Amino acid sequence: MEEFISEDEESEIVELMDRDDWKPSQSGRKKQDYGPKVNFKKQRLKAGSFTGLPSFSKKIVAQMKACSVLGGFLPVEQCNLDYMPERGSAIDAHFDDWWLWGERLVSLNLLSKTVLSMSCDSEDSIQLFPTSSKGNGELSPPGSLTETSACKNSDEEGINCILSPRLVPSKEVTVAIHLPQRSLVVLYGDARYKWKHAIYRKHIEHRRICVAFRELSAEFSAGGRHEQLGKELLEIALSFQGRPV
Repeated sequence: MEEFISEDEESEIVELMDRDDWKPSQSGRKKQDYGPKVNFKKQRLKAGSFTGLPSFSKKIVAQMKACSVLGGFLPVEQCNLDYMPERGSAIDAHFDDWWLWGERLVSLNLLSKTVLSMSCDSEDSIQLFPTSSKGNGELSPPGSLTETSACKNSDEEGINCILSPRLVPSKEVTVAIHLPQRSLVVLYGDARYKWKHAIYRKHIEHRRICVAFRELSAEFSAGGRHEQLGKELLEIALSFQGRPV
């Protein structure tokens, strides 16, 4: 979702973030955490010093309700990640935890564009549909030309012959998702559980801030084994009175 917030809103949010300290993180990143204290290996958590999401996120969360894919989304954790090319900032391909965090991972991309790279370790195959190049440099949608019609025109300027769809091992494929400045991206389904996501150093050209929101897993939601703890954490989170922990 492009232009999820305005330029003025972006400037105000970043100014408020920069009033608090940024803590060193891995791979040249800095971070600000708003969430419970978690030990993922031992599957333990407690509220600790968590006092809620920051006040400036209340409007962002409210705007999410207009997105059909985010129906019922209640963020219980927010992590601000600061990327700078001078620090070689990046994040390796990974899955987010799914013991505590639910299906939808929501990220707001601030200050500069970047590329979210998706990869899969599965031995399964995936079908790739080639695109064709038009004379004006634009790409035709997959399947918009048949192989025969494209090849008939292969001698004409600006028209390239396209190949039939082909099966390739999933682990040989990287999907590049271009994230414009101020865009919002939601990972769910296979993009959440089968494909790892990464940000490579070569795709950090200027300062970039990622605002990541996570919801609770079924285990901490209504009917789950830790439903009560989940309710308590959500009550804290949605008070919007938090400071970085």
